Amino acid sequence: MRQRYRLERLILAIVAVLDSTLLMVCVNVQAQIAFESDRDWQESHWEIYVMDIDGRNPRNLTNNPGDDRSPSWSPDGKRIALVSDRDGAGEIYVMDADGRNPRRLTNNRHYNEGPSWAPDSNRIVFGSQNRGNIDIYVIDTDGGNQRNLTENNGRFDKNPSWSPDGKHIAFTSRRNGETSDIYVMDADGKNPRNLTNHPDSDWNPVWSPDGGRIAFVSTRTVDLNPDIYVMDANGSNVRNLTNHPEDDTAFAWLSPAFAVTPADKKLTIWGWIKQNNR
Repeated sequence: MRQRYRLERLILAIVAVLDSTLLMVCVNVQAQIAFESDRDWQESHWEIYVMDIDGRNPRNLTNNPGDDRSPSWSPDGKRIALVSDRDGAGEIYVMDADGRNPRRLTNNRHYNEGPSWAPDSNRIVFGSQNRGNIDIYVIDTDGGNQRNLTENNGRFDKNPSWSPDGKHIAFTSRRNGETSDIYVMDADGKNPRNLTNHPDSDWNPVWSPDGGRIAFVSTRTVDLNPDIYVMDANGSNVRNLTNHPEDDTAFAWLSPAFAVTPADKKLTIWGWIKQNNR
């Protein structure tokens, strides 16, 4: 009986410690948002900023004469990829989350756009006009091993988005005509498949956090204004989410990785790890 009583007290003590730990984690979390802005210059000149999720404490991370745009957080929260023309052309750069240690990854001397991280935070996929066409490339985060995944002879391939499981890349392409469609391919560039195949333009695919759906922009409504759509990852079950007479284009999924709640231990612990890795 005494042993059972001691065991019950031990279990209660462990639960109390866990609850206290999760509560401290929740209180200390400070998520951040990266964005581009020209607020510090009289003429249009773009820099990368971060701010707290309540809009407070905005900080300029780049602050150089070139344009810095298209920030993209690494999945581990330690780095930010961006496009910068500080060296003359729009190249892909990576910097620490506090703006330190900027490193140029590409040296293409041509248009580069839309960096998107692999889930392992070790590779970045992007669009580039390196060989005249806009194709999809992937590069290691140390700047090595750059390779062309599409090489599609005059048809634009751009807006790459890496799937959460790391196995596929969704992208925009005009390879079937003058209008753009949403495609998906294996992460090594093999097996490209047209998911939309619609006479109107579809572009800017973004995976849902669970990898089961892809959101995108399309002009397939009657008024031909851009609207937000979503479909299953295999291209089926397309639904119009906005259907508004004005343009709807820029969008983002709410990722559970950025949610903080004491009711979910996994999400709360992620927030604590991200804060301590900043």
